[in-house]
This record gives sequence, C-alpha cells and structure tokens, in this order.
Amino acid sequence: MDISAQLVKQLRERTGAGMMECKAALVEAKGDLGEAEVVLRKKGIASAAKKSARTTKQGVIGTYIHPGAQLGVLLEVNCESDFVARTEDFQSLVHDLAMQIAAADPQFIRKEDVTQAALDKEREIYHARALAEGKPEKMLDKITEGRMAKFYEEVCLYEQPFIKENTVTVADLIKTKIAKLGENISVSRFTRFKVGDSVAENPGGAAAAELSPALPSGSGSAQTAEKQ
Repeated sequence: MDISAQLVKQLRERTGAGMMECKAALVEAKGDLGEAEVVLRKKGIASAAKKSARTTKQGVIGTYIHPGAQLGVLLEVNCESDFVARTEDFQSLVHDLAMQIAAADPQFIRKEDVTQAALDKEREIYHARALAEGKPEKMLDKITEGRMAKFYEEVCLYEQPFIKENTVTVADLIKTKIAKLGENISVSRFTRFKVGDSVAENPGGAAAAELSPALPSGSGSAQTAEKQ
C-alpha cells in the first residue's frame, strides 16, 4: 500500500515514533491514522514490559501549582539515567503526572499499594450494596470483585484514565514513554496539597507537623498524600 510522506509526518508528530515505525504502522492500519496510532501504542506497551524490571535510580522531583495557588502537587518520577531525566519528553511526562494527581486525587500509586484495610472496607460496602439490590447470594462475591475494578480506577494513579486522553490509562501513558525513551520509568511517591485540608483533618495541629512526613521512602504508596 502506498503511504504518503505527509501521512507519515502526521503520525510522527502525534506519537514521536520513528519514520519507519510510523510507515509500518500505517501500512498495517491500511492508512487509517487513528488505527496506526493504536498499533504503535500496542507495540510500545509490549516493548515497555521488557524494561519494567530495570532499576530506576535517576529522575526528577516535579511540581504543579494549580492557578489560584490553592492546590499543589509534589512528586518523584524515576528513570535509569540523568540523560533521559533531562529530556523534554520526560519532563513533559512528569508535568502531566503532576496535573493528573492534582485533578484526579489518587490515594495510591499502584493496585499493589492499596492497604488491606482499604480493600476490606470497599469489599464490605460493595457486598452490602449488592445484597440490598437483591442480587443472588451465590453471585455476591463475583459482583463485589467486579466492582472493585472501578475502585482501583478511582484511587490508584496507574489505573486512572489519563486526563488529557481518557481512552488511555496513566500506566499505558508511562509505558509509551518507556518505549520511546528506551528506559524504565516509574512514579515512586507523591504528595497532594490543598489549602485548608490540614486544618480540617487536624484543627489543633501545626502545618509543619502535617507536611514533614508527607514524602516517605519505601514502596512508593501514596496513602500519606494529603486527601481532598
């Protein structure tokens, strides 16, 4: 199939992929630009999976302050080299992730970070709801687990739909950057601040006491983030 140079250029501008990869994706998609983008995304995600075990000891601390200065985010995003950390693509990803946290208020980074107490509480709620809806007793556990997917989507950063393109999860966004930059990338921790939250949660406490433990070392669970 004859693919025009203009179409290849358009796909490169939209995805950042190489010329040959774009041309091959367009051939596979029979010239459909949107479908070619999906082809590249799938290939990128598959390639990113191979890099997921690599150690990420470089990176940056990113920030986002929402207009009006009432809401802000501080996060650490890691990669494998200082070179990649300084690239425009990586810096742009960090900014997008900070905006995501500000807008969607995740409480954890990954599904694996969700505490057992939080899981037990949600399962109890969904189980009781299904029972109240008159669902068959033998189906309650299956229905409950099915509804947990929505819970993960709401509270886990990696499971959330990306705010700039809700057909893509944050995890998939990161994987496409891994494929493009050739290094593993991960979010290790974040804190979300909203004016008034510390006062509402701890009326007698000092602000400094609220902020000092907000960036713990360890697994990267975001449960210490300020909650809206």
